[in-house]
Amino acid sequence: MKATLIQMNSQENKEANLLEAERLIDEAVKAERPDLIVFPEYFAFLSPDPAAMRASGEPFASGDSFRRMAAKAKFHGVTIHAGSMVEADGDKRYNTTAVFGPSGETLAKYRKMHLFDVVVPGGLRYLESEMVSRGAEIVTYRIGEYLVGCAICYDVRFPEIFRKLRDLDVDIIVLPAAFTAQTGKDHWEVLARARAIETQTYFLATAQIFSHANGAKSCWGHSMIVDPWGAMIAQASDRVSFTSAQLYKDYIQKIRLNVPVANHHVLS
Repeated sequence: MKATLIQMNSQENKEANLLEAERLIDEAVKAERPDLIVFPEYFAFLSPDPAAMRASGEPFASGDSFRRMAAKAKFHGVTIHAGSMVEADGDKRYNTTAVFGPSGETLAKYRKMHLFDVVVPGGLRYLESEMVSRGAEIVTYRIGEYLVGCAICYDVRFPEIFRKLRDLDVDIIVLPAAFTAQTGKDHWEVLARARAIETQTYFLATAQIFSHANGAKSCWGHSMIVDPWGAMIAQASDRVSFTSAQLYKDYIQKIRLNVPVANHHVLS
């Protein structure tokens, strides 16, 4: 199976972001012919203003952003893992991944579990809980013979969610992100490779890049695909772009046979 990660620099203009996403889908399909296309976190709208983020929310799956991604999946006959968008559910908002299959059907919906609430004295202040509520369900979906697990950005720091996904025997884990430049330079690759190694899965981590909020906030980018041995097999360059790699079921099985860590857990 071939996967393509799309790296974006989303801003506070939803229509412009969606047009850019659709353009990148068309280019990626033409150039790479992937089976799976993955977008970053908050690809449809990204703002530092909690009120603006809440206002950008759309109902699942009738909202315009959801419908347009489903339509693109159907048009090209591919699976689109639509990063994450703000989902409106009554008075609540969620940071939600939506996955659409080759017929435009909904394959999965995952609401981010771990919310990024950080206040650094004299530095960064970001309270995602002012924008969205926390999800509570582990989510997987299937593409052919591959079982795919869902996570979003800050989830990557909490290995217990990935242990649960591995216990479900997933082959691939997808992590859309908007990782900050400050933490990304030291932690992004280390955490992505660690999660791939400990779960013995392909780990697809795609991210926002460059600045938003009128230059006040910056994202690290470096979208990457890591194989079950922990080797980085694809990485996007420092620009709005995409990167791809072929994934192999038999390689996952080989790694798990040679190093059967799933059989050796002592703590539950």
